[in-house]
Amino acid sequence: MDVDVLIVGAGPTGLVLGIDLARRGVRALVVERGEGLAPGSRGKGLQPRTLEVYEDLGVLDEILAAGGPYPVQVIWADGRPAGEHTLFDPARDGEEDSRFTAPFMIPQWRNLEILRARLTELGGTVAFGHEVVRIDQDEDGVTAHLGSGGELRARYAVAADGGRSAVRRALGITMAGGPVDPDPLLVADVRVRGLDRDRWHVFPPADGGPGFAALCPLAGTEDFQLVARFPEGTAVDLSLSGVREAVAERTHLAPGDVTGVSWASEFRPRAALAERFRAGRVLLAGDAAHIHSPAGGQGLNTSVQDAYNLGWKLGAVLAGQAPESLLDTYEEERRPVAAHVLGLSTAIHRDEARRGAKTRQLGLHYRRSSLSEETRPAPGPLRAGDRVPDLTVDGVRLFDRLRGPDWTLLTLDSGVYLVRPDGHVGWAGDTPEGLGEYRARLGLPQEALGAPR
Repeated sequence: MDVDVLIVGAGPTGLVLGIDLARRGVRALVVERGEGLAPGSRGKGLQPRTLEVYEDLGVLDEILAAGGPYPVQVIWADGRPAGEHTLFDPARDGEEDSRFTAPFMIPQWRNLEILRARLTELGGTVAFGHEVVRIDQDEDGVTAHLGSGGELRARYAVAADGGRSAVRRALGITMAGGPVDPDPLLVADVRVRGLDRDRWHVFPPADGGPGFAALCPLAGTEDFQLVARFPEGTAVDLSLSGVREAVAERTHLAPGDVTGVSWASEFRPRAALAERFRAGRVLLAGDAAHIHSPAGGQGLNTSVQDAYNLGWKLGAVLAGQAPESLLDTYEEERRPVAAHVLGLSTAIHRDEARRGAKTRQLGLHYRRSSLSEETRPAPGPLRAGDRVPDLTVDGVRLFDRLRGPDWTLLTLDSGVYLVRPDGHVGWAGDTPEGLGEYRARLGLPQEALGAPR
């Protein structure tokens, strides 16, 4: 075997998975068809749950230093500010027991740079300029065929190569879903003069005029992210002149007020879900498994959660600490979550739901998972399958005890909890009685449970 795990794609999903595996000592390789990390602000919002994951992975301080909070939106009409709008419903005090209460903005290109630096620090590698076009598998591993004609051998492969995943298509895994909105969008990172940077500038369409536009100052940069809607069937012009025209038609700014474009893309919102997340030794993660409307900021964050769920399971199987069947629980747990989040993203896109507690992703759970065992006749608010809240008990922050790649046994006034490496409760009881049976059912050795804390 060349490596234990081959990760196809160096987006947020692939890099987070690479980090999680590297800190477990797993030999993993991330391959990326591009010659470098993807440019562009793209998915710029990190939800509170993702920030918690980033803290565990050791990148939170760099992320917080490189980005900033979301600004209030100012609504423009006839060249004048006509009102303000807060995009997110605020969290109530103590509502979700998290250090983080709102989404955090960082351009995706900067997010990727920080993740790659952490992967390199842990000894991981990204190989650029290598496109995986097909994966064959046998009972011992997988063989990845590269567009250049070379091959790579691994025990497992993870397709994190985006919504147009070549690996998914080669496996014959179909996606169910379709367009959310027929109107194409122009998304670009632009330099603009004449707008302040402490507001997100929104320009609703005028009667009979062109479509909606918004210019959001990108935290940590001098750029704005432009989003402009076009009528169905329009060929969107991504050139500097095309971007200038789009801005001038929809705002009070002149074409020359757009002084530069560093990245531009045409985007058509879709919602689609893979029929399965696993085919033998190949697993799908991120956009390769689910495609979202960007409304609500759920796509990148759901993808990070995929990687965080899968990393510890691959690590346990490869280390001989769990049976290979543990990998089946990845699809069991993550596919229902992806389906739920897809519906939420689509509802927000159509103004049928608000951005609030549900979009912060702190309440997502695995209560119905086969890995979740609740033995108490009268469970409290924290149940098997739930995310452990970010609480301080007797002067000790629970997340400080949970940090790292291992299981943790917590004894609290409300019960005994065996916490998985991804921060979700696996087993809950009034006493430790029954933990041995849980360990045996999962095939976990005693040392995999961690020391009581």
